Amino acid sequence: MVDEVDVVVIGMGPGGEDVAARLAGAGLSVVAVESRLVGGECPYFACVPTKMMVRATDALGEARRVPELAGRAEVHPDWTPVADRIRDEATTDWDDEIAARRFERTGGRLVRGVGRISAPGEVTVGDQVFRARRGIVLNPGTDPAVPPIDGLAGSPFWTNREAVPSREVPESLLVLGGGPVGLEFAQVFARFGSSVAVLEAQPRLLPNSEPEASEVITAALLAEGIQVRTGNGVEHVKHDGQFEVQLAGGDRLTGQRLLVATGRRTDLRALGVGAVGLDEQSRTIPVDERMRAAEGVWAIGDVTGRGAFTHTSMYQARIAAADILGQDGETADYRAMPAVTFTDPEVASVGLTEAQAEDAGISVRTGSTRIQDSTRGWIHKVGNAGIIKLVADAERDVLVGATVVAPAGGEIIGALAVAVHAEVPVSRLRRMIFAYPTFHRAIESALADLGT
Repeated sequence: MVDEVDVVVIGMGPGGEDVAARLAGAGLSVVAVESRLVGGECPYFACVPTKMMVRATDALGEARRVPELAGRAEVHPDWTPVADRIRDEATTDWDDEIAARRFERTGGRLVRGVGRISAPGEVTVGDQVFRARRGIVLNPGTDPAVPPIDGLAGSPFWTNREAVPSREVPESLLVLGGGPVGLEFAQVFARFGSSVAVLEAQPRLLPNSEPEASEVITAALLAEGIQVRTGNGVEHVKHDGQFEVQLAGGDRLTGQRLLVATGRRTDLRALGVGAVGLDEQSRTIPVDERMRAAEGVWAIGDVTGRGAFTHTSMYQARIAAADILGQDGETADYRAMPAVTFTDPEVASVGLTEAQAEDAGISVRTGSTRIQDSTRGWIHKVGNAGIIKLVADAERDVLVGATVVAPAGGEIIGALAVAVHAEVPVSRLRRMIFAYPTFHRAIESALADLGT
């Protein structure tokens, strides 16, 4: 039996849920297909529960700074309140009934199962076949990418999906991957008592960020007793009650748990994209400025390769929905894409790094300042290490990128994101009034360092 509908949405992560709700709310007949939890990775295994971990971790970090600022304090970490909050408040014990009902109230139909494009304009879910009159939206999300390291497959390693529901803090933890996910988990578990080592094959942590940001966060983690091994990949993994990893240089490290945080992947072959002429061997699905991937097919979220961020997926969702509805809506513009790593200090960025700008042929001018050299940084004292780095197009006199490493760096980056997005002339930014004494006032010093 074939069901005729207007739109089929495969994958109900944040973007899929948003686009499906917009289309159903506009009166279209929408079928949304989800094989796991409505809401996707973010509310159950990533953004939300991990930031609850970070919130607790920040409290511990500040309490340990009391002796340098305000007397004495004893800190006794307890993971139970964190685990309880994640289970009860963030995930409702990993139950998506509330999210499912929220979508169904828009008039859409939720179908549980694995959706696959079986022909142009057609999606099969088990023994059900849906023919989409208007189109198909792909929001499959991603799974943790597990590198082909000898001995790793078949061992009881963790990814974020095992770490988030954990009711106990491991005595020792090896973190494979020095990107945002790996570093957040590393600092969380270290502050709750784990002996942690971060293993990154690239020469530095956060290899896609500015080198100056990597230097600051590396120093911060080392100061907390976290081992950092960079430029030396893992060649072999063994598990016999505990994990032992062998590095390319021959060193061996052991840990009770091994967390794999080496990126994300999507199985496009399982999604059936070949049926509409897309490359099933590709890592991503190319889309145009209105999220069109093929005739009658739109793609949003991680699979588009524009960053594995909830805010990216939600942004693309509204663009795709408008296009499907025939509205003259906005087109995608990623110049001011923000990203935040929620370590202490936070590492936030927007737009291009200096290296990316140079690769793009831009006439680059940079300016930077240290957070600890600002008045607010001096007042903050302990835990004040950080930087603000600006990347400008010298010919157009506008910022094309910025990085902030600081307490609340994710909030400070907001002002710079506006500057990059709106292409505010640097000369105009220099005439702004920056509140005193704030962390964001250090932007003024970075602008001064840009020169003229």
